[in-house]
Amino acid sequence: MERYRHYTDTSRIILPLVDVLLIFGAFRLAGLQQLGSWHFGGYYPFFFAIFALLWWILSGQFANIYRTDRLITYPEKLLYLMRTFLLHAGVVLLAIVLLKLYWPPARYLFAVYSFAVTAVVAGRFLMTFVYRTYHRYLARPHSRFVIVGAGASGQELYRFLESHDPIANQFMGFFTDTPDKVPAELQASVRGRLAELKNFCLHEQIDEIYFAMPLDRRQLIEDLSRFADEHFLAFRIVPDFRGTVRQEVNVYFYDHLPILTIRHAPLGIRANLAVKRLFDVAFSLAVILLVFPVVLTILAVLIKLDSSGPVFFRQLRPGKRNQLFPCFKLRTMRTDHGRTELQATKGDPRITRLGHYLRKYNLDELPQFFNVLLGHMSVVGPRPNMISQLEEYSKHIRTYQMRHAVTPGITGYAQVHGFRGETREAGTMEKRVEYDLKYVENWSFGLDMKIIWLTLWNMMRGEKNAY
Repeated sequence: MERYRHYTDTSRIILPLVDVLLIFGAFRLAGLQQLGSWHFGGYYPFFFAIFALLWWILSGQFANIYRTDRLITYPEKLLYLMRTFLLHAGVVLLAIVLLKLYWPPARYLFAVYSFAVTAVVAGRFLMTFVYRTYHRYLARPHSRFVIVGAGASGQELYRFLESHDPIANQFMGFFTDTPDKVPAELQASVRGRLAELKNFCLHEQIDEIYFAMPLDRRQLIEDLSRFADEHFLAFRIVPDFRGTVRQEVNVYFYDHLPILTIRHAPLGIRANLAVKRLFDVAFSLAVILLVFPVVLTILAVLIKLDSSGPVFFRQLRPGKRNQLFPCFKLRTMRTDHGRTELQATKGDPRITRLGHYLRKYNLDELPQFFNVLLGHMSVVGPRPNMISQLEEYSKHIRTYQMRHAVTPGITGYAQVHGFRGETREAGTMEKRVEYDLKYVENWSFGLDMKIIWLTLWNMMRGEKNAY
């Protein structure tokens, strides 16, 4: 089908020729403006030939420049054109400098590029507009198609083809055995059940069948494929991976080989890990060198004056891949309670007077910047729970272990959304795990910066769930 081509051989020849003619006009217009003459002699014809040839070569490498269908939007087309022109200008200037060629007047060169960019962009947009208008209002549909399956994949395919269909192909409807599950706005597009598909295709002269159901319907796929071959129809499969494995699926390509993953893992990419680790080291060093000498000294004195016992508290916590590490905190509890694996609760008698404020403003976690520097923790990540919590929640929350796929953090996505502190209420830990997994699957450096800012804001306000 036409929509699967990137561009036709005709467009690869005709449109560059139009570009060259427009560029030639830009040269002549620049000469008239800057040199006061239409004269095109001296080294200018040679410079034009190099300019036009280089554009032809570079534009051929960026196929999307010659896309006139609706699969590429006008902003995308403008981006591709401007990117190619910038690369073109860089190559021209580099060649002039390295080869020590005669340098054209800067104003003339600027005028040439200004006119060429304007002419090529305007010409491309005009041709694209004419092409799309013709195929939308004047051209007959190249094909009529139906979609088998009205689940998430079928609906996404329908919306994509309706908004991006490059050559006015005609959608004839959905076929599904579960029409009651189709959204109300698409109910009118359901033409019948799967058993009615073949007769409909023959009666309405359908050209293409899109199969958008789970891939485990092997017998149905073979049956429809055979039917399509026998009646000269195109049969195309749009894999409904989510319907097959009942989970979100991400598809990557190693060359032309598709690789399916159930979960997105941006922190599984080494470059992302390197960026995160560099930030962790820089940020923790800044805190340790600039904040600790004053703040930690004052807090240590206050802790000693408030109650007897050490300043720091050390406890083994499960980290990345459940590897235990010594987690450091400022001591906020009395030393004689003997229940270090018991989660703190509201009004907990073990918490000291000063400890209440240290917890409320997250100051008890300052020593964990040493953990970050040592590589045990990150500035941002799922908070490390106690060993007893790991054992308990792993039994009845299936996704709990997944939060340990990355390095734990001093602050996290769940904490800045209010899910911290006591977890006795039903569903509290489940929501915390949900947010942790959102962080793991959607990590970005910008998200880390957002969480750090929200943490600082919460510290200034005081955490109501921290006790």
